[in-house]
Amino acid sequence: MRLLLGLLVCFGSVVHAQERIEVDVELFLAVDVSRSMQPYELEIQRRGYATALQSPEVQAAINSGFLGRIAITYVEWAGTHDQRIIVPWTVLATPEDAVAIAGQITAHFDDAMRRTSISGALMHAAESIDRNAFDGLRRVIDVSGDGPNNMGRPVTLARDAVLARGITINGLPLMTQDDGFTSRWNIPDLDAYYTACVIGGTGAFVVPVTDWAEFEDAVRRKLVLEIAGQSARLWRTQATAPYNCLIGEEIWERNRDIFALP
Repeated sequence: MRLLLGLLVCFGSVVHAQERIEVDVELFLAVDVSRSMQPYELEIQRRGYATALQSPEVQAAINSGFLGRIAITYVEWAGTHDQRIIVPWTVLATPEDAVAIAGQITAHFDDAMRRTSISGALMHAAESIDRNAFDGLRRVIDVSGDGPNNMGRPVTLARDAVLARGITINGLPLMTQDDGFTSRWNIPDLDAYYTACVIGGTGAFVVPVTDWAEFEDAVRRKLVLEIAGQSARLWRTQATAPYNCLIGEEIWERNRDIFALP
C-alpha cells in the first residue's frame, strides 16, 4: 500500500510538472492609468504597446531566445488594489500571437483610476508571476508611471520584497509633464526616482520618455532589451546619490485636501 501511494504521489508530481510551460522570459507589463494620465495619453500608451509588440525587432528578440517564446501579461494599475488585467498570461512566440495580443490591448479604452501605488503594482505583479503556469529562465516586471508612489507601502519595501523572489524590475518613467492641475503631483527627476527607488535586479534599467512622440520607440527598444536579456550591457542605470523615496507620499500629504486626485 505504501508503495502504491508513493507511486501515485510521484505520478501526480510528474503530471503537475508537465502542465507548466517553459519560456525564455515571464514578462509582466504594468502600465500606469492613474488619474494624472489624460485620456489621449492612455490611448497613446495602449496603441504604443500594441504596435511595439508587433514590430520585427521584438519578434527577432523572441526568436533569438533559447526556447523562442515568452509569456506576457498586460495589466493597468493605479491605487493599491486597483489593477485590471487587459491581457492575461499568454504565450508570445509568433507574429500571429503578437497580432492577437495587440488586438486585446486595443479592444477598448477604459477610464483612468485614482491614486498612484507603484508598490501595489509591484506586489500584484510578483504574486501574479508566482501563480502563473509558466517557468521562465528570467522573470521581469516592466513598470511604467508618470509620478512617484503616493499610496500603500513604501515603494522601496515592495521593491526589496520583489527582488527577494528573484524578479527583475525595469522602469519606464513618463516625464511628459504638463502645467495643468495634475502637475502638483509630478516631480521633475522621475527617472532618478525610478533609478533609486523602483528598479532593481540583474541588469535593471530605466528608459525615460520625455515626449509622447517618443513613446512607441521607447517601448519597442525596452521590450527588445528585456526579451533578449541585453539590458545589463546597454541601458543599465544606477543611482549616483541618496534620494528621498517618500517624496510622493510627502507631496500627497501637502495636497490631500484636493478632491480630484491622481
